[in-house]
Amino acid sequence: MQLPPGPKAPSWLLALQFEADIFGYMDAISQRYGDIVTVMFGSTPTVYVSNPSGIKEIFMRGKEIIARGALNKEEFALFTGEKGVLQLDGSRHKNRRKLLMSAFHGARMQACGQHICELTENIMSQQVIGKPFLAYSMLEHITLAIGIEIVMGLREGERYERIKKLFASVFKHELSPLLQLVAKLPFWGWNLGRWSPQGNLLYLRQQLFQLLYAEVQECHKQADPSRTDLLSELVLATDETGEPISDEEIRDLLISPIGAAQGASATAIAWALYWIHRLPHVRDRLLEELNRLGKNPNITSILALPYLNAVCNEVLRIYPTQLFAFPRIVESPIEIMGYKLSPGTILIANIYSTHQRKDLYPEPKQFKPERFLEKQFSTYEFLPFGGGSRVCIGGTFALFEMKLVLTTILLHYQLKLVRKQPEKPKFDGLLCYPASGVKMIVQGRYQHKGQSQSLVIGSV
Repeated sequence: MQLPPGPKAPSWLLALQFEADIFGYMDAISQRYGDIVTVMFGSTPTVYVSNPSGIKEIFMRGKEIIARGALNKEEFALFTGEKGVLQLDGSRHKNRRKLLMSAFHGARMQACGQHICELTENIMSQQVIGKPFLAYSMLEHITLAIGIEIVMGLREGERYERIKKLFASVFKHELSPLLQLVAKLPFWGWNLGRWSPQGNLLYLRQQLFQLLYAEVQECHKQADPSRTDLLSELVLATDETGEPISDEEIRDLLISPIGAAQGASATAIAWALYWIHRLPHVRDRLLEELNRLGKNPNITSILALPYLNAVCNEVLRIYPTQLFAFPRIVESPIEIMGYKLSPGTILIANIYSTHQRKDLYPEPKQFKPERFLEKQFSTYEFLPFGGGSRVCIGGTFALFEMKLVLTTILLHYQLKLVRKQPEKPKFDGLLCYPASGVKMIVQGRYQHKGQSQSLVIGSV
């Protein structure tokens, strides 16, 4: 085995440096060691790759390099359940993934477009003019409601409110800086009921899983082929052997797409609002493009806007919601970028560092949407949602939702950033979100040619 170069510090020290300044640390490692780097975690070598040709090999060489579900169990099983799509392999994973992907494509996406805009306007209208609010928190509320509707078909009712509240509580609990600190201490695993961080998280998880299971059972008893939500499709679907999928597995399968619709979308839109209002020339050019659609733009017209698409892509480039692709493991001896790797080596596509390559993105620290108007990037050069067999199931929907929410907000409201200091990124182990939440103020309704602009989404 010939491993690529990498830091020699012990893994605990690397972890501390990583958490203290993840982006500065990754930048420094890339500058020192190049675009393929080895980090040792105990006796297991983990190779991070930020070279597009190397990433292509990782995603394409499925016989020698396997994206095993077992690699995701330790980090995600607590929240997604033992039978979530991230933990599955082989034909079972392929079957379930195909079922889940249908929730975020085609007619279902178009059908929910109007509701995305209406929900965004409804929640934004609750903001008081002149009173600061956290854009990230507001967007989490919007995207979670949308995710639950698309996946489970729920918009209202007691169970809907309880599920939404529990999802938000679990997400907030996992992102808590205090919880992340406590999780590193020896007593983290002690379950002292709701008095301990671990016990409280397990309690919230149990409550959420019970509600989801009850909804699955009810949907199974009242199966309705005319419903268009993912849950209704799953209770009528069959697995790779032609057998119905169990209610317990359906429950676990619901969690990842709701989380994908909520987490990735809210993070990306929050960053978009930050950059758009941080850079007046970006905001002005985007508003000019949006205004050309007239007073009643339809969904198709919005999605086709080139500068809006470029802005969204640049947001996802500079701070991708997913910093790393899901890990793969070398199953048989293989050569990657001139290095001979042995079975057991972990391979990870480093999305952040790929997006920071100066040969692909000149001045990578600068927010420049025009780069996506001037060049078409390959899926190994621009990969905000990962790639290969484990590409994020909600990636397409996140971009769809991002464009509609931004359009609704920008054509309804004049916003202003409260903080003059640059917004810093915070990494929670999965998402890269704005540390301060993007504090903003509504200055008033957006004025268009002397009149209040009202966005009405026409039929597709």
